[in-house]
Amino acid sequence: MSFLYEFIKTYIPQISVVITIFYIYIVISAVCAIHILLNKEDVKGSISWLGIVILSPFVGAVLYVFLGINRVRRKAVKLRKKGSIPQKIPKDKLEAAAGYMPRQFIQYMLYGHNVYPQIFVAGNFVRPLQNGTSAYPEMVEAIKNAKHEVLIESYMFDYDSETEKILDACKTAVSNGAAVKILVDGIGIIGPKSSAIEPKLKKINKLEYGVFLPPNLPVALPLVNMRNHRKIMIIDGVTAFFGGMNLALENTLTDIPDKGVQDITFKIEGPVVDQMSQVFEDDWEFTTGKPMHGYSKDLPASAKGDIPARIIPDGPDNKQGKIELIVQAAINTAAEKISIVTPYFLPESNLLTSLEMAAMRGVDVEIVIPSKTDSIIMDWAMEPNFTKLIERGVKIYKTPRPFDHSKYFVVDNMWVFIGSANWDVRSFRLHFECNMELFSKEVAEELAKITEQKKKNAELAAIEQSKSLPFLKRIRNNACRLLTPYY
Repeated sequence: MSFLYEFIKTYIPQISVVITIFYIYIVISAVCAIHILLNKEDVKGSISWLGIVILSPFVGAVLYVFLGINRVRRKAVKLRKKGSIPQKIPKDKLEAAAGYMPRQFIQYMLYGHNVYPQIFVAGNFVRPLQNGTSAYPEMVEAIKNAKHEVLIESYMFDYDSETEKILDACKTAVSNGAAVKILVDGIGIIGPKSSAIEPKLKKINKLEYGVFLPPNLPVALPLVNMRNHRKIMIIDGVTAFFGGMNLALENTLTDIPDKGVQDITFKIEGPVVDQMSQVFEDDWEFTTGKPMHGYSKDLPASAKGDIPARIIPDGPDNKQGKIELIVQAAINTAAEKISIVTPYFLPESNLLTSLEMAAMRGVDVEIVIPSKTDSIIMDWAMEPNFTKLIERGVKIYKTPRPFDHSKYFVVDNMWVFIGSANWDVRSFRLHFECNMELFSKEVAEELAKITEQKKKNAELAAIEQSKSLPFLKRIRNNACRLLTPYY
């Protein structure tokens, strides 16, 4: 009896603790599992998180709470007096508005309007500007001449000799009586050059600025992927610079392979600038909590060209990825040619399959990417997708240094897609992005010339290169591909 008494006295409390911990694990895992099942629409992402939560007691639940839950829920896009986001347009009116286009694009426009009911507005002017050497002088001049409003939104905004010119121009705009608002991303301004910009902004009298989701670690850790990746600059509600180019000296150093960055932005004028301004307005109110009335709202619509265009904002606060859906539909619409220029190419299987099918039905599909990006892990992760694409007839061109950060997508020398989004899951699902789709043969032809120039210096990827990689490198590359974030 004394042995039994000692056993109970010694081990029963420990067994009780183990059972209690086990019950706590069951409850926590069940709560996480229910949240995953009710909130995750992506099957692969759901299965991955369920496995992590169940097979990694407590650790999996912590990872899911910090990394798996989308905490960003922004207010719905507002209906505006000018009607930039109206009720859905009847099919007959849409066909009448796009009557000069090939039939497949009329059907595409109907689909795109169902994805995001933002109207195409006619009368726009769009011109590509290559690198900071072309773009920055025009930006500075436009800001200096501003009389009413300057809006600047950028993921990265370094403080250096080039951006100092932009800040000086902002001071001039303020002295002209213009309201100057600058919005930067909290993660985008981390770094020795970027972190210096905030103190400089503070010193400019009457300039207002905001930091999108500032990195107050560890609170910001769950939001590390939910960045504002948009690049928008609007002057007096009529002139805009829009695309994927950050504000940094490196965009002017294109003759220095290891330091320079090639990029492209677009000078835009016309009614579509008002749609762009609404995106900035929503971001500003979300970031600062202050109401804003953009100057473009009070301007009458004025044609500056003949290009129909519309803005498509996207982000992790939306359950469906609008930009990804638009991209896939454009691929499926293509009848002759698809041209993709992007710094990062790591889309999910749905887009890869669509590109393969396009090539198999005779569409000329070309993808232009850097031979080396600014992330070696991205370089490794992209490689495994090349073999099957090349086998199906897709041509992949790898451009040499300096790193090419340009982003545009052209279909059938007619439809053009520009903006901040890369071809990867981060842009399609996890970042706040903003793209513009437009119909213009002139812009498409101009971009085709730029693409041809890039291809002259590029290496055409061969299937033998992928198949001849050493065994360990193939394992490494495929492992990196699995790190592609889902949510």
